Amino acid sequence: MRDFDHFLAIDWSGARGERHKGIALAIAEAAGGPPVLVDPGPDGWSRTEVMELLRDALPANTLVGIDLGISLPFGDCGAFFPEWDHSPSHAKKLWAMIDDICADDPHLGAQSFVDHPDAARYFRNGKGKEGDLFHLPGAITKEGRFREAEIAQRRQKCRPVSNFNLVGAAQVGKSSLTGMRMLHQLRGDLPVWPMDPVPEKAQAKGGSLLVEIYTGLASKEAASLRGGQNGSRTKMLTYGDLNAALEALGSDPVRKYGEVDDHSSDALLTAAWLRKAAGEAKRWEPRFLTAEIAWTEGWTFGAL
Repeated sequence: MRDFDHFLAIDWSGARGERHKGIALAIAEAAGGPPVLVDPGPDGWSRTEVMELLRDALPANTLVGIDLGISLPFGDCGAFFPEWDHSPSHAKKLWAMIDDICADDPHLGAQSFVDHPDAARYFRNGKGKEGDLFHLPGAITKEGRFREAEIAQRRQKCRPVSNFNLVGAAQVGKSSLTGMRMLHQLRGDLPVWPMDPVPEKAQAKGGSLLVEIYTGLASKEAASLRGGQNGSRTKMLTYGDLNAALEALGSDPVRKYGEVDDHSSDALLTAAWLRKAAGEAKRWEPRFLTAEIAWTEGWTFGAL
């Protein structure tokens, strides 16, 4: 654990197409003040633009949190894809495999991987369209397989969705697959925790680091600090709702009024939460995170 100067939260999207209203970026400064949205321009962010920002325009010593799964379940069955001879042995090989299969998909898309005849067997990809290996013996529920980090999220009363599920408003499978393409292309430019060690400030990119985040965990903890029943997540429909949550996290309010969209509010709140949580040693040393899990499944920062 060490100090960071900036905290960038990214609400990501795996939707098809080039530009997405569902992508939002917000940054909070260690020195204080409210979190601030990073302007995407009138047409919204593209995934490629976000990758270029992370590679070429990231402020030094920034902790980046991105809302997606940085890997797939491995430990439950001893493989990402049991029965597939080409199943990778660790997360970085998984990223490379997805990026290679999707090399012709524009905008960091991942449809070619979803449609791959071997990979498709493991995913739920539409109503009544479950691959024959979506339900494996290692699956702890009928919802599909989960990583250890997602099981930890469940212990914190969150409701994660399996990264093998590509259906429904809450699914993050498509976001995760597109994000893994980006992580592979960022290799050597931005270390990823917990696969890579936390860099010192003097190292490349001024000591910046990327972690997986879950915006639902941030909002749940904010609700708990506000005295919400069982820390239940509260929908933030207005800047008033958002500022009440920011106050609970010890952050200055955003000087805006009226309605706020989900993606902006999630990014703003999570940037402030990341600033607070990064200084807590327990976040960097979750009790169930082992070296093998770090190398294969990764972890969600903040899950204990």
